[in-house]
Amino acid sequence: MHLLIIEDDLDLGRALQQALKIEGISTEWLRRCADAPRSFHDTTFDCVLLDLTLPDGEGLELLKRWRRTGVTLPIIVITARTALEDRLNGLDGGADDFVIKPFATPELVSRIRAVLRRTAQQANDIWTLGRLEIEPRRYVARLDGAVLELSPREFRLLLELAREPGVVVAKAQIAQRLEPLGNPLDFGAIEVHMSNLRRKLGAPLIHTVRGVGYMLQVV
Repeated sequence: MHLLIIEDDLDLGRALQQALKIEGISTEWLRRCADAPRSFHDTTFDCVLLDLTLPDGEGLELLKRWRRTGVTLPIIVITARTALEDRLNGLDGGADDFVIKPFATPELVSRIRAVLRRTAQQANDIWTLGRLEIEPRRYVARLDGAVLELSPREFRLLLELAREPGVVVAKAQIAQRLEPLGNPLDFGAIEVHMSNLRRKLGAPLIHTVRGVGYMLQVV
């Protein structure tokens, strides 16, 4: 995995490069908007980590410019700004995720991998997972060809499990993904929604790993 970091803080930039190297992730580091690529057609970056406050401009404007010109590369905003408005502006401007400083490296790496998985799998309009079909953009799920009557929350739970079929997704990860702009969803609420989803799908499709999370089994 190869990342572009655009961050003006010298200490944080160095620390990020060192920490990501330990995780087996190579990086290139820039500190100004003016040095950022105008496009990514000839680059090998898998993802961009973008600070909002740069010495010669706003990272948000850089983000919007990329999206206007058709850049589809995953972009994660990293910033010390904590206001809801800043998060909304970043996500509405085209960011794939929003990470507030200070952050733990394992969390950042987890978010990078999650964004890359989502980007790759959402490239298809219909996800086929054995007997199950999901259309993320239409909020439609079918089992054996029959449309499932799912609530919005149940559909999103199914979608999160479907991003990595056969892999256990931790409850904490689900809680954060379902409420990216606020407090993570309560574990009790997740269990209730998951119980309803399991009843509609059929018990064999969702496996519970006690104390850890849930896994979608493709059958």
